[in-house]
Amino acid sequence: MDRQTRTNQNSTEKKSPKGERSFFPKKVNGWMVAFLVLLGIVLGSGTVIIQRIFEPREVLTTNSAKLVERDGNPVVNITSTKKQVNELMAFYLQEYKEKSGLDYTFTLENQALLNGEFKILGMPVNFYLYFDPYVMENGNVQLKAKSLSIGTLGVPIKEVMKVVKRSYKLPSWVEVKPSEGTVLIRLDQFRMQNGLFIKAEKIDLVDDEIKASLYLPASKEK
Repeated sequence: MDRQTRTNQNSTEKKSPKGERSFFPKKVNGWMVAFLVLLGIVLGSGTVIIQRIFEPREVLTTNSAKLVERDGNPVVNITSTKKQVNELMAFYLQEYKEKSGLDYTFTLENQALLNGEFKILGMPVNFYLYFDPYVMENGNVQLKAKSLSIGTLGVPIKEVMKVVKRSYKLPSWVEVKPSEGTVLIRLDQFRMQNGLFIKAEKIDLVDDEIKASLYLPASKEK
């Protein structure tokens, strides 16, 4: 076979019938195609499972407590520290944790921190949800979610807050609002056993200064 014949033969092998070079193999590996299809199914199923885990099973309703009317000027002004407030919250939330059967903590550090866990496919997943607290004009406290630590899972904050609202037993005067990324502590719905009411005045976690005022009830019960 002369040089011209070999050249023409090589040119014919490298080009498609239209004269364009082909980038596709003549034979497709069936096992590779099956693996890619299976991988796509697994990844797609995983996404659906995660979405279903965090999807509420029913429409949640909140039965708000009756608003408390605070009368006149405060009778007692309280200045506290984060350590003292943490001890108080741990004692108060113990009953609610026992009712829900879930272990969680809410503490004040340089930010407010909610630490708890939920289960994905039967496996416990621990999370740390950080909030910035703000005192509102009416004396209530709003916690604005800022960041979330949940291992390597890329779960949005609002989805974790949906789990908290759905699963955790919380006082009736604590409103979790996943769509807004906030928790509202309705002190205007909270009443102490001795009849006194409380109003937040200042929360400064950096300088460790927390102030509140106690009010008498508007009228004494007979």
